[in-house]
Amino acid sequence: MKKHGNLIVISGPSGVGKSTLIKRVRENLTDLQFSVSCTTRSPRQGEIDGKDYFFLSDSEFAAHLAAGDFLEHAQVFKHSYGTLRSEVSSRISRGEEVVLDIDVQGAKQIRQAMENDPLIAAAAQFIIIAPPDLETLKNRLCNRNSETPEQLQLRLDGAVNELKNFRVYDYLIVNGDLDTAAAELTGVLKSIRLRTRNIVGELF
Repeated sequence: MKKHGNLIVISGPSGVGKSTLIKRVRENLTDLQFSVSCTTRSPRQGEIDGKDYFFLSDSEFAAHLAAGDFLEHAQVFKHSYGTLRSEVSSRISRGEEVVLDIDVQGAKQIRQAMENDPLIAAAAQFIIIAPPDLETLKNRLCNRNSETPEQLQLRLDGAVNELKNFRVYDYLIVNGDLDTAAAELTGVLKSIRLRTRNIVGELF
């Protein structure tokens, strides 16, 4: 039986624990892979081109953007980030499960791309990670000791805006207890793998 893979779009406000949650889930679902994104920022120490990111010049990024090569893209702190359609489509076609950790604007762009791309339309599933309440999220951000009061408020305002868009997504996981949230996310991902629409051609 031949199956195509899945494109798992995961979003959630800063401080909600997405990275920790995904890391926990990948301990059980070891074939879950991250897509390699493009960026115009410089490599950090230890980062490898083609593994951590595709590091592009501003002109290279602009050329890809003009050609319509990006499935989604965004400007973050003066640097450009984007996901190449070819990077995602080739891996889905090979049956791989690809995870994108992006914001709600990127998720909306992929929703739009689904209208003209049958493979992405069949493969994409959207999951948003939410805090149990805003007070919990505020405490988590405060405990990081990495934001000024002004930055903290901006992140909380951004969280409210992102969570208002929860209907862009197919699933909502509340990350109050990490073990519970990890079990729920694992269950969702396992069920997605069993969808009949993943089957290519006929059964027998």
